[in-house]
Amino acid sequence: MGTREPSVYTHGHHESVLRSHRWRTAANSAAYLLGELRPGLSVLDVGCGPGTITADLAELVAPGGRVTAVDAAPDVLEQAAAYAEERGLEQAITFAAADVEALDFPDDSFDVVHAHQVLQHVGDPVRALREMRRVCRPGGIVAARDADYAAMTWYPAEPGLDAWLDLYRRVARANGGEPDAGRRLSAWARAAGFTDVRASATAWCYASAEETAWWSSLWADRTTASSYAARATAGGHAGERDLSAIAGAWHRWAASPDAWFAVLNGEILCRA
Repeated sequence: MGTREPSVYTHGHHESVLRSHRWRTAANSAAYLLGELRPGLSVLDVGCGPGTITADLAELVAPGGRVTAVDAAPDVLEQAAAYAEERGLEQAITFAAADVEALDFPDDSFDVVHAHQVLQHVGDPVRALREMRRVCRPGGIVAARDADYAAMTWYPAEPGLDAWLDLYRRVARANGGEPDAGRRLSAWARAAGFTDVRASATAWCYASAEETAWWSSLWADRTTASSYAARATAGGHAGERDLSAIAGAWHRWAASPDAWFAVLNGEILCRA
């Protein structure tokens, strides 16, 4: 499979990051996959985070189906397990620590293998897709969805957000990731050996006063207090003053009654 490239998860699991992740559902983050799900299927959810999408997937393959949810961070797995219990789904989901580039499952173990906002953070996304294909049964589905940072757009113009985007992309690449993953998913899938690939794109859009306040606040906090902030300063990409200025720009942008932000996400459905 070639030499493995090192990578780290740029965002970390600060509260401002999980605030965003907990908002995600199968409906708003995996709609492209839902038509492939039915009762009785076995699903591997890679990079499950706090488990909100995972729980929805478990309900969609019930009765008779089962979800195995994996993440590289044991602490967030504990939160995901607690959330599954709140939803009454603890018997339908198994949680385990795992590395998507070296999955500890036998070949042909799952009907569906799903990864949401994962491939942008791994050092070798083609290797990761090969692993996802290996553990997927012949005829099954490998599904992935990732944002494309360079395609994010907003209104009104705010130079501080231009600085944010430039900084984030530099930090993510220094960490071994690819922030503009969405546009590359189809190419990565073909490089991984898939021949039946359906590519699509959908967007998250934050347009109401409540949505833009939420989105700007979590990014302002992430910019100054998360692992991303620490990596930006430790790597020499920005100083604390720069980060504070970017956080202020997020708040200024959200104060406009015309504030609007769209996140383009690339998606792939690959037949194993």
